[in-house]
Amino acid sequence: MTGIVATCLGLAAVLLVVPVNRSGQRLRRIGSHEAPAAKNRQMPRVIPSLLVGIGVVVIVGGRWGVPLGVIAAIGAERALRRREPPGARRERQRALADLPLGADLLAAALRAGAPADRAAAAVADALGGPLGTRLDRVGRSLRLGAGPAEAWAHLGDVPGAERLVAAAIRSSASGGALAGALERLAGDLRSDRTVAAEAAAQRAGVLIVLPLGLCFLPAFLLAGLVPVVIAVLSDVL
Repeated sequence: MTGIVATCLGLAAVLLVVPVNRSGQRLRRIGSHEAPAAKNRQMPRVIPSLLVGIGVVVIVGGRWGVPLGVIAAIGAERALRRREPPGARRERQRALADLPLGADLLAAALRAGAPADRAAAAVADALGGPLGTRLDRVGRSLRLGAGPAEAWAHLGDVPGAERLVAAAIRSSASGGALAGALERLAGDLRSDRTVAAEAAAQRAGVLIVLPLGLCFLPAFLLAGLVPVVIAVLSDVL
């Protein structure tokens, strides 16, 4: 009975943690970054954490059940708090994938004679997505008279964009050509992405072989080491 209850609680926690794609969530307006209410952000963490704590109480029982259940619930809540939301992860990955193309388009617009604010707005319309939204904010800020550091800071949360921001600020301060720096940056970003993809492929190969090695390890111990240990012990004893 205890095992059945614990299994049901675990399945309920998994179902609450795994995100569900709803059509209403997919039909959101581009550029809308309205944060959900604090209660809505906390509920997906609190309920699975409580279920984990209750499951520990049911499994352990006795006087240690409640303290261990409280500890397990707190640990589960903190682990879920550090977990990146799926939507944020998708936006981050798409912005990272669009960044080299965005740098090339910015360089092309600047070489065509467009000022930085109009170049950022044009690239934002062409790209769309999370990177396009941030570039649109950059263009609006520059058009309203914001300083380069303040305007380009809208790209600060995009992985890899810190070099683009630094190049834009440096160009505005020194008068250097930004287009060439952006073209070099796009090439560097593509090279970094290629290296990261190769490293991920090599890591996947190791992870695929690891279960096979774990399966062979008991056989190696039983067939190779155990007879030697038994023979040595029999000679000694």
